[in-house]
Amino acid sequence: MLTPAQEQIIAATAPVVAEHLDTITQRFYPLMFERYPEVKSLFNQTHQQNGGQPRALAGSILAYVQVRQNPETARHIMETVVNKHISLDIQPHQYPIVGECLMEAIGEVLGDAVTPEVADAWGALYQELAALLIELEEQRYQEFEQRLGGWRSTRRFRIEKIQQESSVIRSFILVPEDGGPVANYTPGQYIGVKLMIDGEPVHRHYSLSGMPDGRSYRLSIKREPHGLASRYFHDHLNVGDTIELLPPAGEMTLVPGDEPLLLVSGGIGQTPLLPIAQEALQQGRKVAYLHAAIDAEHRAFATTLQELAHAYPQQLSVVTVFEQDDSGDYQGRISDELLAKHIVSGERCYFVGPHGFMSAVDESLTRLGVPETHRHFEHFGPAKALDIA
Repeated sequence: MLTPAQEQIIAATAPVVAEHLDTITQRFYPLMFERYPEVKSLFNQTHQQNGGQPRALAGSILAYVQVRQNPETARHIMETVVNKHISLDIQPHQYPIVGECLMEAIGEVLGDAVTPEVADAWGALYQELAALLIELEEQRYQEFEQRLGGWRSTRRFRIEKIQQESSVIRSFILVPEDGGPVANYTPGQYIGVKLMIDGEPVHRHYSLSGMPDGRSYRLSIKREPHGLASRYFHDHLNVGDTIELLPPAGEMTLVPGDEPLLLVSGGIGQTPLLPIAQEALQQGRKVAYLHAAIDAEHRAFATTLQELAHAYPQQLSVVTVFEQDDSGDYQGRISDELLAKHIVSGERCYFVGPHGFMSAVDESLTRLGVPETHRHFEHFGPAKALDIA
């Protein structure tokens, strides 16, 4: 707990730290990777290079400083961080590494402004944040471990089946190597994956694209031309191979209620929305499912959606938008006019896809009067504001 003097120092110096926080986090990661190379595998280096990870860290720190006086709000706002940490198996002994390197980065960037008193105050603030995250993460680890079919840390799964979903997307059906049951999850969540590529550990997380069934998990992965992990899945893994999985996580799940849903996806953004649609249909809710792809060859899950439309003809409407061919329901891009045709009063809107796609959809929904409380989205990489280019 911070002393009154430390509280005053944080209040006085927070604007200065906030002003330089991007520079601090950009210095922090190279410093940490140099001193502690064993943690580098926990981070997607593409997100390091494009600045996504440093911006996400800076945003989390600023958000915590602003809400820390309200414990419930602080716990809620840290939920995204906790979920990402669960999917990476972050442990308490790793927090001092971050604290050491973060405080040194602050000192390097701010120089003489970081007096011993200022350093102590910000060090105490970091310890407070670390203690909160450790507590929340331990609760989640214990809860999942105690479920039927749950586990702690990693568990090895075998590839039982591979399905080609589109020209660039494959589904991998995974069953536990130990033959035991598989813990259920909430549709819309993702799961952490630990791979060994060229003798080096690589961590990623992928949406669970199927409904829970107690025996397997399904990951549907797009082959990215420069994606280390996605190319490994597509080019090297076969039926019978094994990988390690971590507990499912993620907060973009179906909000309880009976409101109709508008689900809008771009490309691989379908993966969390398809199980959300299936869960909502089973609950008797109406679903408008809009999917944008480059063309028909890039569209995944066409057969699954046809089967759902046949099973729920009064509840589900499926709309395809292809950018480069006219074989879908619309050609071009999702527009205000198209969204307006499928929005009804009180509807909840979920949208996932590339960052620019989500920004455009969010702006359209705002113009169409959908309140922020009814707009739900998720980033596949580090979280960032949709208005950031």
